[in-house]
Amino acid sequence: MNNSKVLINNIENLHTTELGIKRIRKNLELPDINVVNFCKNIILGNNCKIWKQGKNWYCKTYNIIITINSYSYTIITAHKT
Repeated sequence: MNNSKVLINNIENLHTTELGIKRIRKNLELPDINVVNFCKNIILGNNCKIWKQGKNWYCKTYNIIITINSYSYTIITAHKT
C-alpha cells in the first residue's frame, strides 16, 4: 500500500492538543476555525504531497506544511514555507 494511503485511511483519527491548536492558528494566521478540519481538508486535497520520514508524516500543499505524529495521528504543527 502506498504510504500516503495509510494516513488517508486514518484521517478520522487526526487530532491535536489545545497547545497545538494555538500554535497552528498562530503559524498559519488562521481565524477561530476548527484547525483539525482545516488540516484534514488540506491533506485530502488533490495538490497535497504526503510522505513519512521517521516517526512523522509530512503533508505539503502550496505554501503549507503539516507535521503529524505517525503513531498517534496527533497534528504537531503546521507552518508556512
